[in-house]
Amino acid sequence: MSLALLKSSAPAVAAPRRSGAVAPGCSARGCRKAFRSSSSSSSAARRAAAVRVHASAQPSVEQRWDAQVTEGKVRNVTGADIRSYLADGWTLLDVRPPSEASKARITGAVEVPMFLEDEEVSLSSFIKRASAFGMGGWWLGGGHMVPNPNFMGEVQAKVPKSAKVIVGCQKGLRSLAACEQLSLAGYDTLAWVNGGFDSCKAGQVPTVGDVDIRYAGIGGLSEAIGWTEVQQEQNKGLGSVDGALKIVGLILVADLMLFASEYVQAFMEGKVSLPSL
Repeated sequence: MSLALLKSSAPAVAAPRRSGAVAPGCSARGCRKAFRSSSSSSSAARRAAAVRVHASAQPSVEQRWDAQVTEGKVRNVTGADIRSYLADGWTLLDVRPPSEASKARITGAVEVPMFLEDEEVSLSSFIKRASAFGMGGWWLGGGHMVPNPNFMGEVQAKVPKSAKVIVGCQKGLRSLAACEQLSLAGYDTLAWVNGGFDSCKAGQVPTVGDVDIRYAGIGGLSEAIGWTEVQQEQNKGLGSVDGALKIVGLILVADLMLFASEYVQAFMEGKVSLPSL
């Protein structure tokens, strides 16, 4: 066999790549550019990771709020403290809805409701109001509420951030949530009425006409018959003459409604006819 034939039939063997050799299909300039791009991407990724680590080390606004409550920077006060705080220059921010605030207005308070009565005219709104009524509104009063979209804007327009602010509501939950919003908005000196105005005693909160602040939290059938604690304390409940008259009136109304429903049913069945004039 000739030497030429041997060369043509021998398998091709790839030459070993030298260090720094350029890969097939990639020019030296292109590979250096790709390497620089890869290095830049890695540096950007490292910087982004460092930023994330730094950010995670900083407390969030929610964490700062939790720390303020835990450390007592947001004070919680009782009804017995309110008058002394007001005398010391604190501003009382009343976040109750108008239906509650109108029953017992606080003297000198700044009124900005955090929630408003739902007055939307729609099927979904009607269902929500009916549900609120069925879930206890008929007994305790009150209805379906929606957040006040202008709450913080109204607060900032009426109360400077340098003010010392006591936030109060009827039950104590909305005022605590309002305190959190104020804290995140930059108000530093805050307090809230723990337990709300329902936990206060008569005369502890200065009101227009000296109305007991707790009257703002009652309603529905329980108020109508004098079932509530504040009415019982002031002899306006079931054991009073006023309460007894209310019960008699309710029984008469219920009896009249029952009679009317029976009459309508009999009329629909043709058993009775409308009286002639």
